[in-house]
Amino acid sequence: MDKFKVYTKTGDFGTTGLIGGTRVPKHHLRLEAYGTVDELNSYIGLIRSHEIDSKLKEVLLIVQNKLFLIGSRLATDEEKSDLKQKLPIEEADIVLLEKEMDRMDEELSELTNFVLPGGSLANGFCHVARTVCRRAERRAIQLSIDIDINPLLLKYLNRLSDYLFVLSRKILLDVGADEIKWIPDL
Repeated sequence: MDKFKVYTKTGDFGTTGLIGGTRVPKHHLRLEAYGTVDELNSYIGLIRSHEIDSKLKEVLLIVQNKLFLIGSRLATDEEKSDLKQKLPIEEADIVLLEKEMDRMDEELSELTNFVLPGGSLANGFCHVARTVCRRAERRAIQLSIDIDINPLLLKYLNRLSDYLFVLSRKILLDVGADEIKWIPDL
């Protein structure tokens, strides 16, 4: 049995294969969408690699697995593969994020100002992940004009960006750092 090779050489001329075999240009909106989800997953991996609460790491691992599933759905040519049926996105995935936000929010002070990213490295990565998540959501919404995308996928990405914001605040609280308030006249 031959070992799987990472390089296939099939993309050397500017195209790539979707799940199902259809070839599309590498600048295709579908690739922008699932590539941005992949980028988001990488940033969440960076957050998870910091010294943060083990419960937060556990939830982030669940999120990373869900993002891999979302990327796979976006990479699947629905006309040539039934894989989408095997990759469920459920309301329970969104509820988990909402419950975790509520749990973290119980410890946080009321937000009275906009806050700037920073205060700790993990906080900064949360904000980068949040902005990448918003971009992934925009790309998926744009893609949904041309192909059928489960509305729960879009809802999940929207909720995840909120989760990442609350997580950024919780991480600062846990390390005892102050939030950096936005001061417009500075």
